[in-house]
Amino acid sequence: MFNRRFLLLAGLAALPAASFAAAPGRRPITLTYLGNAGWQIDDGRTVIIVDPFLSQFHNPRALYAGAAEDDGTDDILVPDEAQIAAHVPRADYVLVTHDHQDHMLDVPSVAKRTGATVIGTGGTFRIARAEGVPDKQLITVKGGEDLEFGGFSLRVVPSIHSEVFAKRYNNFAISGDVAVDLKPPLHESDYREGGTLAYLLRMAGHQVLIMGGMNYIEREMQGLRPDIALVGANSSTVHVHDYAGRLMRALGDPAVVLPTHWDSYADKTLEAARREADRVMGEVKRASPRTRIIMPDYFKPITIA
Repeated sequence: MFNRRFLLLAGLAALPAASFAAAPGRRPITLTYLGNAGWQIDDGRTVIIVDPFLSQFHNPRALYAGAAEDDGTDDILVPDEAQIAAHVPRADYVLVTHDHQDHMLDVPSVAKRTGATVIGTGGTFRIARAEGVPDKQLITVKGGEDLEFGGFSLRVVPSIHSEVFAKRYNNFAISGDVAVDLKPPLHESDYREGGTLAYLLRMAGHQVLIMGGMNYIEREMQGLRPDIALVGANSSTVHVHDYAGRLMRALGDPAVVLPTHWDSYADKTLEAARREADRVMGEVKRASPRTRIIMPDYFKPITIA
């Protein structure tokens, strides 16, 4: 299982919002990092949330009902409603890349609080439904769909999970499917991968590639041409051959890259996690020298015009 000692990260100095020259037909788009693999993407009309896990910013032990410490038991997981309400006051859609606890735990709370439509795999559907999200707020995808929503469109990109546990990730039960007969309250073991997706979001004239981890299927990335890419940037990239080079070539060297999912593998301090993100972004820059790298800060909007 994943280590449960999530980082307590608060009071960090904020980076100034970044602004870039507009291409014809584009409107400003704002990206706000929510920690872990979480993002808010907003064009002033539609608010899209990706993999929210605001609960990581509370005392980690509060996530585990009835457990005083990380004792190896299969604890009930409890989202931090106050953190969720504070940082996600509005959402129209929630995109879920896979169903591990650090991507899925807060999703039902966001959906029920805001009325947002949740898009994800069958595992996402089963967890959300078990937690009381109405079926009318759930869209199940498998990978390969290209969906039109009026104000934006969404290409669902088949993907694969990060090569954690030194390439032995698939040896463990958490790589499997979410159970079909879930009953609340949900335990840690209920949050299995359930399949991994990436997304190409077309909004306000931009194309934003959204990754939820540190791996990808190269042929599925070939020919995508995002101007903004959220690229997984944690230590597990060392287990993937030419991680940054193959990705940048497949994507055609995006104009802007931001690291994602770099801060929550909790055996590391924030400084150590940042060094790993800097390492991965350095590889991105060497593979694609014209790409601009932006290191996001928590809850500080970055506007790309």
